Amino acid sequence: MDDSFSAPGAGHWELDRSHYTGGTTPIMQAVASEGTADAFRKAWPLLGIPAETLSFEFVNGFVYTRLRPLIAPDRPSAKAPPTVALKLVSRLHPEFRRRNKAAAKALADSPSPAAIEEWHRHIKPRLIDRNLELQAVDLQNLDDAAFADHLDVLISHVRESFEEHQRLHCYDLGPIGQLLLACRGWGISGADAVQALAGASPSTAGPRASLLHIKSGLTAIGIVPQNLDDVVAASPQIAEALASYLRRHGSVLYAGYDLDSPTLGESPDVILATILASGDPRFSEEEQADRLAVVVSALRSRVPASERSEFDDLLATARDAMDLRDDNGPITAEWPCGLLRLALLEAGRRLAMSGRLVRAEHIFELDRAELDVIVRTGGGPSPAEMAYRAERRAGQKQLVPPQTLGPAEAAPPLDALPTALATMVAMVQLVIAELGMSEGAGSAGGGGPESESTLAGTGVGVDNVVGRARLAETAEEAFDLIESGDILVTRTTSPAYNLVLTMVSGLVTSEGGPLSHAAVLSRELGISAVVGASGALTSIVDGDTIEIDPVAGVVRVLSNHGSITFSE
Repeated sequence: MDDSFSAPGAGHWELDRSHYTGGTTPIMQAVASEGTADAFRKAWPLLGIPAETLSFEFVNGFVYTRLRPLIAPDRPSAKAPPTVALKLVSRLHPEFRRRNKAAAKALADSPSPAAIEEWHRHIKPRLIDRNLELQAVDLQNLDDAAFADHLDVLISHVRESFEEHQRLHCYDLGPIGQLLLACRGWGISGADAVQALAGASPSTAGPRASLLHIKSGLTAIGIVPQNLDDVVAASPQIAEALASYLRRHGSVLYAGYDLDSPTLGESPDVILATILASGDPRFSEEEQADRLAVVVSALRSRVPASERSEFDDLLATARDAMDLRDDNGPITAEWPCGLLRLALLEAGRRLAMSGRLVRAEHIFELDRAELDVIVRTGGGPSPAEMAYRAERRAGQKQLVPPQTLGPAEAAPPLDALPTALATMVAMVQLVIAELGMSEGAGSAGGGGPESESTLAGTGVGVDNVVGRARLAETAEEAFDLIESGDILVTRTTSPAYNLVLTMVSGLVTSEGGPLSHAAVLSRELGISAVVGASGALTSIVDGDTIEIDPVAGVVRVLSNHGSITFSE
């Protein structure tokens, strides 16, 4: 078994654990790699981004990314081209000229508002209807041939919707990148600037509102349910509210992005726990508006008076884009993937019953071609081979991947590019950094000696929080550990963590930046957090009492009561 790490292609590759944390399933690897590269390859010429695409490849189930340059992408050099040569090429090469024209147009008249409107008016309703249609298929009544056809339809749907997910990111991250880049010019850090985006993602808090409605109904009639059957039996209205919630969220992956992550509907205890933990938002809408106004006013005062109208426009567009970013994920990624997962589990159940698989979940070790063969004909890899693959992939999840692969690759000097292209490159680089996707990325908060600590990162919120640290790798693990008031310490989060975060008093992640999902979720749910504290999983032990200081952007270990060390 070779678990060594080698670059997946020419050039310099950087580890990205923001979505896939290792040992990713074969079908998901193919979907994510193809969908990401194709989405950016199609969208970037329209936006004037002077790169071919973002390569998104897996090594031992871990994601490594590389921006592919327009010219000679497979012949990278550690030495930057002469500035004079780059100036000539970027102004005379036909594709560079086309990109520069597109970039100038996109910067002058952002295409994002039209894309956001299209999402809300057309794309989102269409995808919801398609997800519901596929969700309604009675899997158990399909014969093998029909089942294989359905799996093929589902995989195609996942592939297409994942590409749409990445395409939409070109239109939500663009305005946010423009705001961050302008703020950098005004001396405002990314961590400070994104505070003005608080409350701009109502879709993030949407599930919490649905759960609170159910809990309020139970409280009104004096019922404390012990299971979901008790919830259903409480009243017809509450039963209908739960059914409506599960219709939209039951088939959604809640603990991660991969197909081996459970859907919410598979976890009734999780659903019950989140209902019981639901509470009113920490701040009323009026209080949230007042707090936001203070933040925006403070930022605006740091902008030269002659440029404050520009700040206002950039902020308004970025806030519109922020909801698109977190609204589309569950619909274009976690829901389609959840539907595929449920179908794969049914296929695995059938094959395990016939002796074709040792365990039903070994179905996740197949690639698309093998899946079609085994469901239609019973052929393909042996049960022993599938068990071996499952063991090997589980081992990959425990590997410690290097941060980079391949030799260093020289970045082109931005001052050699035409202004519009240089601006686009700077925006892309800044967004990648603020998402926490690149080495040393993110904006650490605070200052002083503690900011040098591995427990320093980007602070979210204003209130210090003290609590018991519970360390978990996934949302599923977190639910097994978390009690109300605990502080969750984890590597990274997905939008699905909004269920977990209804139960915690604070959040600490070892990865991510001001634009990461962890930061967004914390801002929208009113939770104090420090994200991107690189030593969180090694310096904090499960059970420790810790303090989150979001203003300083640091975590302090107050007392050691832990017994389990979580290894990175």
